[in-house]
Amino acid sequence: MSVRSDVVIIGAGAAGLSLAERLATSGSSLSVRLIEAPPGPVRPAPRTWCFWEDGAGRYDEAVTAAWNRLRVRGPGGRLIDAGTGSVRYKMIRSTDFEAAVARRLAGRPGSTRTEATVEAVEGTADGADVLVRTPEGRARTLSARWVFDSRPLGSLPRARTTLLQHFRGWFVRTPRPAFDPGSVELMDFRTPQPDRGLAFTYVLPTSSATALVEYTQFSSSVLPSEEYDRALRSHLHTVLGIRDFEIEAREEGVIPMTDAVFARQSGGSVFRIGAAGGATRPSTGYTFTAIQRQTTAITAALLAGRRPVPPAPHSRRSHAMDAVLLHALASGHLDGAAFFTRLFSRVPTERLLRFLDGATSLYEDLSIGLNSPVLPLLRSAASLPSRPLLPSPTP
Repeated sequence: MSVRSDVVIIGAGAAGLSLAERLATSGSSLSVRLIEAPPGPVRPAPRTWCFWEDGAGRYDEAVTAAWNRLRVRGPGGRLIDAGTGSVRYKMIRSTDFEAAVARRLAGRPGSTRTEATVEAVEGTADGADVLVRTPEGRARTLSARWVFDSRPLGSLPRARTTLLQHFRGWFVRTPRPAFDPGSVELMDFRTPQPDRGLAFTYVLPTSSATALVEYTQFSSSVLPSEEYDRALRSHLHTVLGIRDFEIEAREEGVIPMTDAVFARQSGGSVFRIGAAGGATRPSTGYTFTAIQRQTTAITAALLAGRRPVPPAPHSRRSHAMDAVLLHALASGHLDGAAFFTRLFSRVPTERLLRFLDGATSLYEDLSIGLNSPVLPLLRSAASLPSRPLLPSPTP
């Protein structure tokens, strides 16, 4: 038996939940079905999303903490301490986001959530069929005019450069005050650097005695598991001087950072959204803000009766600049730690944050470029076109 909806959304991560919430609260009469993977290996583990936002935001009820001051520390300990003006750095834990969206979806006419494993998506003359299997093992067909698929890709598109952003974080609690809850340690480069790429630790304090401490590396391959714990413990002990702490929770992950071009359509009525649709910023790994741009545009298109092709989440100029930077890091032309330390020390903070979100003008991008190490980036830009498109590594 087939069940028909106007819209089927596959996946209840940031992209799927954001699109479902926007459609449910838009005042439209569209019927929307959100398919969520049952507990098990297919459902993503709890995770944290961070993003920059000017003023009050749509999902502030789910924000764990927010900061309007940031610090960046160079490899030698040089400190850049700056306010962010009206822009705030916000942290949302996925469990809180899911709960907030669930409250907004509850009781909304036309909004349905289904727990099932998607086995196939097949195009039809007037939409698509999503073939699923329920946790009880029953096969169902869910039909829709439009399908938006946020599941991770089985393999990445071919690219000239792909680095992996791999990380592990500890949510720690100390018996006495150890953190400044008014400031985020965005990048602390006082950690050994890889030959190609970069490594840093960041600290997101949620109180004077609790924080997410996370070790992150941009490189071509992940590390043995024990290396992440060793780096975190070393940072807490040696750099922060914290030896007495309790680990309350952990998170880890791998984010591809690639100059590949992601297809945003996989069928006549089937579209890719979120990271699967290229929402991850290639040079930083930030995804949440681009997802909001993407889902806002999709919602507007559906309400206007237009074909809801997701827009490119990043401009061509941003993508080109990111491709140059990724190649410079991967080739060893650029000292990543020195590069980011220099940017934060020379560029006004609010402008740099807009740049990281892809919201700067051409003039602003040029001014940021002039405060970058020009020769290594020019060498990278000159050699990039001759590089072949190669299969990307599997995260």
